[in-house]
Amino acid sequence: MRRQHGTGHTGANRERQGARRTRACTWAALLATGALALTACGGGGDKEDPPAAGASASPRVSLPQLTGEKLEVAAVWTGPEQANFTKVLKEFEKRTGASVTFVPAQDPIVTFLGTKIAGGQPPDVALLPQVGALVSAVQNKWAQPVGPEARAELEKNYSQGWKALGAVDGTQYGVYYKAANKSLVWYNAKAFEAAGVQPPKTWKDLVAAADTLSASGTPAVSVAGADGWTLTDWFENVYLSQAGPEKYDKLAKHEIKWTDDSVKQALTTLGELFGRKDYLAGGQSGALATEFPKSVTQTFTGGDRPAAAMVFEGDFVAVNIAQTEAKVGKDALVFPFPAVGSGKAPVVSGGDVAVALKASKGAQALLTFLASADAAEIQAREGGFISPNKSVDPAAYPNDIQRGIAKALIAAGDDFRFDMSDQAPAAFGGTPGAGEWKDLQDFLANPSDVAGAQAKLEADAAKAFGN
Repeated sequence: MRRQHGTGHTGANRERQGARRTRACTWAALLATGALALTACGGGGDKEDPPAAGASASPRVSLPQLTGEKLEVAAVWTGPEQANFTKVLKEFEKRTGASVTFVPAQDPIVTFLGTKIAGGQPPDVALLPQVGALVSAVQNKWAQPVGPEARAELEKNYSQGWKALGAVDGTQYGVYYKAANKSLVWYNAKAFEAAGVQPPKTWKDLVAAADTLSASGTPAVSVAGADGWTLTDWFENVYLSQAGPEKYDKLAKHEIKWTDDSVKQALTTLGELFGRKDYLAGGQSGALATEFPKSVTQTFTGGDRPAAAMVFEGDFVAVNIAQTEAKVGKDALVFPFPAVGSGKAPVVSGGDVAVALKASKGAQALLTFLASADAAEIQAREGGFISPNKSVDPAAYPNDIQRGIAKALIAAGDDFRFDMSDQAPAAFGGTPGAGEWKDLQDFLANPSDVAGAQAKLEADAAKAFGN
């Protein structure tokens, strides 16, 4: 999943979005008892479990006939993720008679959509990968409110927290079709076994495991440093666990500065891993040249001598593992991002919200479908996908690991923290080669310069937030 970002909110909107997010992290405990327990499970490869119960069941959502209508859907998804979503669109075509074209969006998506809209060719529906992009779409008067049929599906299938994330100023504009748990570390079972390493529960244990793995001849971690967004996720998990949720919320809104001592502590902690060339696949320079898909595939190829033993990122990593011969639940296992210091294990969430950009019957029908369990179960069966839709049959997920992650998400209800950089203005939290992405890449290149990294981050944040 290539996570993108849109433009930032005004101060008032940041406050409203902050109020929509809950203040607890109980998902961490749920994940610890769910996904962590699954690391010992054998089998469970992506294609090995039985088909989902109800896979061929009668449709649970009513859709209009749209014969002859043509729709365009834009999203930043590529590769297997795009292919899996296309299967959802094919089912929509089958049920409605409409013709749907997937439009690959470019980075950042708000700029891409602005160009399309200025040219008079907006897509009918766009999947926006963060809160700020939705707010921006509403402020720019691009977004259409969700119609009554889609609202009915939302009421039936979603918790209040996910509905609220799709609303702006009390009006529902979006349907959160996809969620992500970005607090997972995936590991090569053979590499761990060869080194005699167990999944760590704390950051201290993680560093010790990295030392043992690297000494055994397999670099500990594959870091996708070429994609700055992955580095923001590394920072956010360390910061949330170490500094706590209140500081996290304040830094997300730039109510405290990036020169704060809490940021210094988090970067110093991250430097314990990033600062050791032997811990990283290819060292710092190799990490900076590694894009996200490769960071995953090189961890799960090469038998018991892969390029690295671990790779950090969300549940969507499973999509890329599926491009290798490794089987999730057997060769590829997972543990929650470890707790840092005395803090709780962090849980950072993201998501993609579907928004209608045209006032058409077809656009509203597609939102209705995407808010249904029928749509979500199609992509769930393909792996690498988690839905916030509580009506999705857990049997739709292809293995025990993904079932556990999905059940933890639903059981957590409204208790989650949304990705920090997804809440920031695009100039800071969502632009390749600039802002936080570039500053953290520079930090990866020179992890000893914590003060320099803080100064750059603060200067860029102040400029983007306007304070």
